[in-house]
Amino acid sequence: MTIHFYLRYHTEIGQSIALHQTTEDAGKKRSSDVVPMQYLDNEFWHTAIETDNAKGIKIRYSYSVTNASGDQLMEGENDRLLDITKSSMEVIECIDTWNVPGAYENAFFTSPFQQVLLADRATTVKSKAVKEFTHIFKVKAPLLNKNEVVCLTGSSIIFGDWKKESVQLLTKEGNWWTLKVKIPNESFPLQYKYGVYNTKDRKSVMLEGYENRHLHGNASHHSLTILHDGFARFPNDSWKGAGTAIPVFSLKSRDSFGVGEFTDLILLVDWAKEVGFKLIQILPVNDTSATHTPADSYPYAAISAFALHPIYINLEKVAGKKYSGIIKKLKKKQKELNEKPVLDYGQVMEVKLTTLKELFLLQKETYMDDPLFYEFFQKNRDWLVPYAAFCFLRDKHKTPDSSKWKLHGVYDKAAIEKFVSPKTKHYDEIFLQYFIQYQLHLQLREATEYAHKKGIILKGDIPIGVFRYSVETWTSPQLFNMDMQAGAPPDDFAVKGQNWGFPTYHWKNMQEDGFAWWRQRFEQMSNYFDAFRVDHILGFFRIWSIPIHEVEGIMGHFVHAIPVHIVEFSEKKIWFNYVRYTKPFINETVLTSVFNNLVDTVKHEYLDGAGNGVYQLKESFNTQQKIETYFDSQVMTDTRNSIKIGLFNLISNIILFEVNDSEGIGFHFRIDMDKTSSFSNLDEHTKIQLKDLYVNYFYRRQDEFWKKQGILKLPALKASTNMLICGEDLGMVPDCVPEIMKQTGILSLEIQRMPKDPKREFFHPNDAPYLSVITPSTHDMSTIRGWWMEDRNKTQRFFNNELGQWDEAPVSCEPWINKAIILQHLYAPAMWSIFQLQDILGMSETLRQENPDEERINIPADPKHFWGYRMHFPLEQLVKEKEFNEKLKGYVLASGR
Repeated sequence: MTIHFYLRYHTEIGQSIALHQTTEDAGKKRSSDVVPMQYLDNEFWHTAIETDNAKGIKIRYSYSVTNASGDQLMEGENDRLLDITKSSMEVIECIDTWNVPGAYENAFFTSPFQQVLLADRATTVKSKAVKEFTHIFKVKAPLLNKNEVVCLTGSSIIFGDWKKESVQLLTKEGNWWTLKVKIPNESFPLQYKYGVYNTKDRKSVMLEGYENRHLHGNASHHSLTILHDGFARFPNDSWKGAGTAIPVFSLKSRDSFGVGEFTDLILLVDWAKEVGFKLIQILPVNDTSATHTPADSYPYAAISAFALHPIYINLEKVAGKKYSGIIKKLKKKQKELNEKPVLDYGQVMEVKLTTLKELFLLQKETYMDDPLFYEFFQKNRDWLVPYAAFCFLRDKHKTPDSSKWKLHGVYDKAAIEKFVSPKTKHYDEIFLQYFIQYQLHLQLREATEYAHKKGIILKGDIPIGVFRYSVETWTSPQLFNMDMQAGAPPDDFAVKGQNWGFPTYHWKNMQEDGFAWWRQRFEQMSNYFDAFRVDHILGFFRIWSIPIHEVEGIMGHFVHAIPVHIVEFSEKKIWFNYVRYTKPFINETVLTSVFNNLVDTVKHEYLDGAGNGVYQLKESFNTQQKIETYFDSQVMTDTRNSIKIGLFNLISNIILFEVNDSEGIGFHFRIDMDKTSSFSNLDEHTKIQLKDLYVNYFYRRQDEFWKKQGILKLPALKASTNMLICGEDLGMVPDCVPEIMKQTGILSLEIQRMPKDPKREFFHPNDAPYLSVITPSTHDMSTIRGWWMEDRNKTQRFFNNELGQWDEAPVSCEPWINKAIILQHLYAPAMWSIFQLQDILGMSETLRQENPDEERINIPADPKHFWGYRMHFPLEQLVKEKEFNEKLKGYVLASGR
């Protein structure tokens, strides 16, 4: 049998096309091959393969295009399947349409849409048995309504000669609408269109726009033509949804225990259903228990990329009726913790862990023989076993830093398997972790399944990093750069940048096994979530890396990045002074501006003279880490704190960072170099030339390089999951980031007060692209009400220019203003409008919190910030707020969401 593949694709000079095919026989033996295609004409590329037409052979295939630069892009289609049964066919012709990966129609074939959001629209048509056929027409139409099916009409008598009453109805097979038909030779060439047919009204309601489709060729008893016609040309960007975002720990119910729990999501689902929302977004829920202090409240510092956080467990569910007495004894403590305005992380964790240990000891024998528990354990043992061992060793040695452990400091899989053996004395403490994770799994799965029954999806969050002392850095240190710290460059919210403390990824090592660790993370998330937000998606292109010996984010640079070669300075006629550019510039003027009346003290205790009125930091204070370590050992006063900050500023008063092991020939610019006093003390010629080189370094030379990094990672990772992927693409965004996100169909994040166009002060929701999530604020920002009071001048411009009001803006954000901003976002063309719950409540004078500052979740500029925001009234009350909920539902429905 000969199979011909014809692909419609208009290529550019230097591009090539390849067929990727995987063949599976009846014995489940698989073989894969990549077959180059040949340019046929302006419309088609072609190749052919020979195969046996033995029964049971299946061929799944797709296409890729390779650019002149060598970049390969896989198409968005992964659902073409040839099921070749034993027949008299000698030739099969597959006429295919390239599926643009970034086409918005692809989003509707992800699991949240297919399994939840569009599941109730399915309409089936009984297929007629067709014994003889020469052609199979296949097309996708994701947004049909109930009682609607795809039909086909055309110029042939077989298709009714364009008569509406004589259309052919297609049958749904998987994701494809399919029609098998025998076309007589005299019908060629023919023209046709797909349409929508209402089975209830028994009439056609729509035909495709654009020009007619064309089919040339002929028909034969010994050949079959299969047309994969891509997407029907219907209005496929009409679907829009709305949702709410809130961390699980911020939820409050009458039954929760001082913190939001997975079981509280069920009440939130009830409310979301009541107001017409289709999505609930939460922050990461992975275990962050590193120090057993409130510092662990930071949800983006996971000690495991797979384990769930014990804080979200509902103790009453674990106890059941049999051990309910244990929970009853805690009612007073529960009431005390639940009435606190913010999360008391330490107390909540202490009570929950103590109670879980008690419940575990009472129930452990039951779970040892439980087949469902055993199934969970076997499915998750790859991460669950090392996680349990890590937790035990962390507590035994009182530190998560494995380099300080006397036992198993270096991970050895075989040794750990022995260490967690049921025969060991400490096995109960190991089994306890299995028990807790199983209970968390059951409770989160229950919430997910409940949401799906209500037609609501859950959106999770994948942090860009892991905690420096985590299970992953212990078991797979080769995947991380432990001598670097991830963070973010300075912005309006953190003027000295951010240092998250996470190790950066060793992407080359990750690539060697096809990003297996990332694929495993996605698979784990899909157990509970339908969509997810990729935290700091810019990190897949380049990450802001800060040396381990520095503290402030401003001391970082992008990795990977093309450095400045020493030759470039001479080409710019810049006299290169290594010490002047790569060491902190400290003279009398600088010291006076930084320390005022403390100059003499600073000179004496922290500096050495370097001649010519210039100073250098003493060896014991020449990195920010050394300074922080020193001051952490002191009793802090306002004076000492001022000196500490001043010394940090001296160290960051620098122009260049030398590339490690470059032997003085490669350099990275310190960001905002032109704002330093080191720069301002240079002569004018040097300043002009350095600034020109600086602009080239940050805004010109890197983009193509970063683009390749993104192409290397994101398409492969996206192809490994069928969840809906949304990217957090905020900050210093290179031009290649929106290009690759659009190319791969990853939704962008659009925020009104953070326009991506540098020429605009605000972003208007009306300008949002369809494949985007639009929101007025995120957990890293103040709420609408909090932002309104931050900058009076900016608020006034927003009031006049974005809200269209002509008078003076109110001092505080009145409910009608909050409502106007929400409505702007609801009516935006974006696929999703998602709102922090605080912003939703801000529309109500009676439901909003009195002080907007108490609604803020995170302050990125404060590394010591504890995450403790909680709702100020329980979800049970929110569900019963009928008047407010009816109004909100009216806004949502009127906007078409």
